[in-house]
Amino acid sequence: MSEAHRWLSIAFTLGFIVNGIAVAAGRPAFWMYFLALIPLFLLLPTGLYLFVLPYVAKWRVGQGAGG
Repeated sequence: MSEAHRWLSIAFTLGFIVNGIAVAAGRPAFWMYFLALIPLFLLLPTGLYLFVLPYVAKWRVGQGAGG
């Protein structure tokens, strides 16, 4: 999952840069704004999963040792 999150972050960064260049060059097409938003929305579930993963691992270890 971290590999997918890493590649999505690269796609988001590239989309953000392309979006910034397009806005600076003039009025971009409407779809151009979605270049950065699509990977951003995909980063949300992968980031939340990676954030919660250590807490779930601690909880599982505590449940196994505690009974």
